[in-house]
Amino acid sequence: MSECRAAPVGGDAAVAIRLEHVVAGYYADQPVLRDLCLDCAPGRVTVLLGPNGAGKSTALKVMTGLLRPSAGRVLLFGRDVTQLTAHELARAGVAFLPQGRSLFPELTVEDNLELGGWVLGRSRRSSAVQAMYERYPDLHAKRRVPAGRLSGGQQRLLEMSRALVADPKIVVVDEPSVGLSPILAERSYEELRRLKQEGRTVVLVDQNVRPAIALADYIVSMRSGRVERAGTPGGLAADLSGLVREWLGVEQAGAEPPGPAGQPGPALPAEASERRPAR
Repeated sequence: MSECRAAPVGGDAAVAIRLEHVVAGYYADQPVLRDLCLDCAPGRVTVLLGPNGAGKSTALKVMTGLLRPSAGRVLLFGRDVTQLTAHELARAGVAFLPQGRSLFPELTVEDNLELGGWVLGRSRRSSAVQAMYERYPDLHAKRRVPAGRLSGGQQRLLEMSRALVADPKIVVVDEPSVGLSPILAERSYEELRRLKQEGRTVVLVDQNVRPAIALADYIVSMRSGRVERAGTPGGLAADLSGLVREWLGVEQAGAEPPGPAGQPGPALPAEASERRPAR
């Protein structure tokens, strides 16, 4: 078997999450991931891009223990966690922010936050919830309100804060801007930038390609359950425009999005932030 290396992040000790020759899917005879090798560096943002059916969201489910691979290994800071369940990985410091609404709408804001800290003891959970109120004062004002009565933006903020209650080292995020207005989508990315500044490891999938690339330290382009290309945004600048055109079936390129440090990024089709590629 060939060496599994999808990201030059500085050796095994510098890998937060590694998927090593992973085969996984929802039916035994129809794998979605086919010998997937993927490294995510600690304290960095890794963005998974690709067309419909590439396996991006499936890879996130494998990372978070929601889907067990039929072959291969999942490593967390060098530890084999392939057989761990989702709640065991949550205890190990992995948080998952899934696509779409994931709150319990009939429970209050505070109840939802306490559920996010279930891996903590009672006293630690109480102080962790208070820390979220300090981080997001608007939620404190709504703490007795059922989550289903919040606005869309407030609900997304509550989902983010619930994922952070247990102070995870790794935050895995699937489609943070889906279904949101441009203003609320930008608010979601403000929170992701904050996670990056705090030194957390972020693994991100988003159909909204432009802000995802602007946030990324490392980009992995997937196709048919495997890594097609991988590298830094600057290193992939020449390839990204063509790749996104293929995904979208577009011929004309649009304006350039900003790069990760405010520099001009790779030229992408204008539809990359308007007509999003299917998952």
